[in-house]
Parts: sequence; C-alpha cells; structure tokens
Amino acid sequence: MSDSRSIPSSISELQSMLAREEYVSDRALATSLFLGLRLQRPVLLEGEAGVGKTEVAKAVAAALGRSLIRMQCYEGLDVSHAVYEWNYSRQILEIQLMRGGGELDRRDATKELFRREFLIERPILRAIEHDGPPPVLLIDELDRADQEFEGFLLEMLSDYQVTIPELGTVRASQPPIVLITSNRTRELHDALKRRCLYCWIDYPDFQKELRIVQIKVPGASRALSEQATAFVQELRTAELYKTAGVSETLDWVAALVALDEDLLTPERINETLGILLKNQEDIQAVRGEPVKAMLDRARHRGVRMSYAGQEPTTAWATSSKT
Repeated sequence: MSDSRSIPSSISELQSMLAREEYVSDRALATSLFLGLRLQRPVLLEGEAGVGKTEVAKAVAAALGRSLIRMQCYEGLDVSHAVYEWNYSRQILEIQLMRGGGELDRRDATKELFRREFLIERPILRAIEHDGPPPVLLIDELDRADQEFEGFLLEMLSDYQVTIPELGTVRASQPPIVLITSNRTRELHDALKRRCLYCWIDYPDFQKELRIVQIKVPGASRALSEQATAFVQELRTAELYKTAGVSETLDWVAALVALDEDLLTPERINETLGILLKNQEDIQAVRGEPVKAMLDRARHRGVRMSYAGQEPTTAWATSSKT
C-alpha cells in the first residue's frame, strides 16, 4: 500500500480508523494496539478461534495504509520457512559454472555461494528489511508452532533483528508493527509474553456482535440479524466441544441471506447447523428440541436487548408471542 498514514494521535482516533475498515473494536483492544504502535512493542492477541484476532491485523494494516506480511504458524515451522533459506538450486548451478570456469577455490566458492542474491527472504526477514513505512507483521496462531520456534523469536521481538550465520546480523531500520495471535491451545513461554503487550479478545456481547453482523452482512434484514445474533449468543451457553465464533456467525447469516430467509425457524436452523458447528457430536447434541428451546430463549433475549432502549422489530414482538 502506498498511501501510508501516520500513527493515530489517540485511542479514539484509532478506533475510528478501524471502524472505517469495518472492524468493531472495544476500548481495551484499541488501547493495546495504540500503545503497541506508540511504544513500538509487539502485541499478543489471545482468544478462542473465530473471535477476530486475525482480522485485527488486516484492519490495522488497512487503516494505516501499510502492507501486511502474514506468517501462518504450524507444527514443525522452522527458520527456513519463517525467516530465510538459501536458494540451493541456484547455488548448485553456480558451482557447476565455477567448475566449468576452473574457479573452485573452497574459500572463494563459499563467499560466492552465500551472497545476498542467493538468499530467499521469508516473512520475518521481509518485515525487517522492508522498504518504506514499516509493514504489519502478523505471526498467526503461534501456539501451533513448536516451543523451539518461540525461542528463536525472542531475538527478533527484543531488538527487531535476526542473525544469518553466513552474513551476520540484519537489523530493522524501523521496527515493523508486530501482531501475534494465539488460540491458547498451549501456553506460550513467559519470556515471549514479557516482550509483548497483551490483550485477550473474548466473544462479543449481543450489541457488539449485532453491529459486526450488520456491517459485514449488509444484505441481512434487521430482524434476521437480531435473531441470528441472539441465537448464536444462546448457543454459546451450551456445553459444546467447539463454540461458534464470530466468523461462524457471519458465515451463517450470509448463508441465511443466500437462502432468502428473513426470520429464523427451527427447521432452517437444523438444516444449517453445520455452518455454525464443526463437530458432529455438537450438532447431534443441539439438533431438534434443544434448537427450539434455544430459539425461544433467543427470542426473549432479543426482545430484552435489541437496540437497548428502542422498540424491538415487529418480527421480535410477533415471535415472542408464539
């Protein structure tokens, strides 16, 4: 992105910038992000899967007009995939050319083979060696990576530098904006946490999730948005293996819109449970009578909470009497 913007001067300004990118941020999250930008510190975002942690990085990058560099973590992730690796095929070709030219002195060959032109930059090195305004570096789902990889990150998070044995230490002229996410499938090491500012992102309440639905799925009617949001809120109170996140709510509402639904019915909920729940045991546990009971409770929840202080929609008023 070329339209780089300056760091916001206040937490409220940052919230407004995120809102323009269709991200609904509460004050606590905006405060952590604002301090991370001002203090040039990494921000660790923890929370259940699907609550919008990855979307934070996308919104911050868009709001600031910065490029987003994403590193998706997984088991077995190592330096060669996260930071750099040597272009072995080009090195082999270079060796063959040196043999053909009679230039195969070992010392000279080593210098020739480990030049920058043979280096393949991976996400972390790209973020450190950026041109122009610092990018947003998203280290996504760090809890999926091995603890050894966490240990490697300590140098980068402390001094925004990495060490390449053949070339030396590479330092960032300007630190990238680092956001780290974790679904907390395992505890991250204290040494890594100490280098970061921290924010827990919880499931949103009814009002916040309703705003998200209305922003992200504008084609949904007000009644459907309210009913679907209230139902998901009720669904999260059930004992399930995997709770539906905000991303599932959005997918579900979008699917209901595609099915030309304006109001929720038990039949349609049962037919589309696979969008909200990704575990067969969870689906079986709520399908049928539990869905009807949750929908009834959701209707009463919606009547109480819909647009606090305003009249509920006609659909709410009608459905609450049935």
